[in-house]
Amino acid sequence: MSETALPFPSTGMDPQALAEATVRAMYPRDNASQSLGMKVLEVGPGRARLSMLVRSDMLNGHATCHGGFIFALADSSFAFACNSRNLNTVASGCSIDYVAPALRDDVLTAEAQERTLAGRTGVYDITVSNQDGKVIALFRGKSYRIKGEVIAGLPAAQQGHA
Repeated sequence: MSETALPFPSTGMDPQALAEATVRAMYPRDNASQSLGMKVLEVGPGRARLSMLVRSDMLNGHATCHGGFIFALADSSFAFACNSRNLNTVASGCSIDYVAPALRDDVLTAEAQERTLAGRTGVYDITVSNQDGKVIALFRGKSYRIKGEVIAGLPAAQQGHA
């Protein structure tokens, strides 16, 4: 989880360190992601990468991973990416396209990347792939910044926020 970044003027905290601190604060409170076995692999300003093992209790009637679990993984990576600047941010909308099935014992990885950030809104693209790099789903999330910070009292990277 490292990236070259300029220090934060007021505290010396760089955007990468801020993103990592935000995940350390959010993940312990994220019972949904934890209960599904999601792991945060990487985070940075406007990006996140999470993984999840497809368990037998996640399979649908076709013996493939239920789309809701794939959606949850993509949505969680979206959440960590759009909150990475320590500004409380929620989803205002999203869509997903399932392009291939995920099977039992697949390890899915969702990689979220910020595409635009202006004022209180942002757009994020998330690709979900399996352990072989096969694309399973494509997710696009739209974010909206609300009041407050993930970690009160820490700086928030103001880039792209009005």
